[in-house]
Amino acid sequence: MQQTYNGIPAGSLRGAVWRKSELSNPSGNCVEVARLPDGEIAVRNSRHPNGPALIYTPAEMTAFVRGAKLGEFDHLLD
Repeated sequence: MQQTYNGIPAGSLRGAVWRKSELSNPSGNCVEVARLPDGEIAVRNSRHPNGPALIYTPAEMTAFVRGAKLGEFDHLLD
């Protein structure tokens, strides 16, 4: 089994199927996510598809998505 770690080159994540939001910027500036075979979730910058990927547990991503839905990060966009 492949060992994953934060900062792993995204291009080396075997079996990762990257997905981005349909609301993403049409110029390609977006964040992409992929569920890894062990259940963790990888995040990468679409402008650098072979750059570093951050790896999160499902619980960490659930907390982030729920916080985003509640507007907890809206202040970052002001």
